[in-house]
Amino acid sequence: MEKLGIMKELRDFYAGKRVFLTGHTGFKGSWLLLLLRELGAEISGFSLAPLHKNDLYLLAGGDALCDSRIADIRDREAVETAIAAARPDLIFHLAAQPLVRESYRCPLETFDTNVIGSVHVLDAMRQLPGACTALMITTDKVYENREWGFPYKENDRLGGFDPYSSSKAAAEICIASYQKAFFAPEKFKEHRKSLAVARGGNVIGGGDRAEDRIIPDLIRSIEANRELRIRNPRAIRPWQHVLELLYGYCLLGMRLNKDPLLQGAYNFGPRDGDEMTVEELVMTAIRIYGKGHYAHRPDTEELHETGILRLNIEKAQNTLNWYPRWSSTEAVEKTISWYRDIAGGADPRAYCQRQIREYFEEEGS
Repeated sequence: MEKLGIMKELRDFYAGKRVFLTGHTGFKGSWLLLLLRELGAEISGFSLAPLHKNDLYLLAGGDALCDSRIADIRDREAVETAIAAARPDLIFHLAAQPLVRESYRCPLETFDTNVIGSVHVLDAMRQLPGACTALMITTDKVYENREWGFPYKENDRLGGFDPYSSSKAAAEICIASYQKAFFAPEKFKEHRKSLAVARGGNVIGGGDRAEDRIIPDLIRSIEANRELRIRNPRAIRPWQHVLELLYGYCLLGMRLNKDPLLQGAYNFGPRDGDEMTVEELVMTAIRIYGKGHYAHRPDTEELHETGILRLNIEKAQNTLNWYPRWSSTEAVEKTISWYRDIAGGADPRAYCQRQIREYFEEEGS
């Protein structure tokens, strides 16, 4: 199906739908907020406050796009109260401690946020009297990584070396438990709840300001006119533009709402063979921006990081008819043009809205 057709289908489905979005002030959450508004959804947000004055949520005027509640996902009462008040048709759970290196510094907080926070959302959903569809967002790093070249499939063993990866794998065990114990598809008419997991690759896109992520680190180095230091230039990651992943989220949410038997986990990543090393990504970004320089600096902390990570996306392709639209090079181009043009005075919200329409081939419509 052409994306023009799927955009109409998404709009027809999401228009007027009540969506509860956790992590709405974050990088992916802000983009999803903009996309859901483009689709006509009514959004209740639940998240910590933005960390930086130039976070995308603030630049795009996020408070005007949703009913925003600033709170901690670890606060059970706050989560239950917010979800009960929102009476959502759909829940997108993005709130997390999402950084590998931060998880080494704060492992307890990482497990508390990613595991217990997810359980708070699941249990609040369990208590809703009406129908609800939930998409729980984890990561490509939930797999027990064997440093092989084969793409990981949804039924491969879960694991995780670092606390971040392990916490997300643990969250998936909890999600599976709730699915079996409370949201079984064969009993859907009784509970009227649908639940699925989305595992995405390494996401890039305009507006990311997180620490220890390669594109934000590069942009900061360019802004400060200093050298970017990269720890592992040969590491291979499934890079993709944020809109690829969010399109997958919205498509899965819609399909799952219509067919509860689609419950389960789904990988979303680039096409097979469309990948870059960290160094190739940096070189491409510098070429597109027109300035910047880097050097390899080994990690003095000697923290374990995955060397090779690939995802098999056949399930999303065959079941959801989801396919990546932009290549990894195009993803870098769209990302770097965002930072460059925003630095030149472009309006952040309008720029994001334009890229959303470009992605769905609706520019100017």
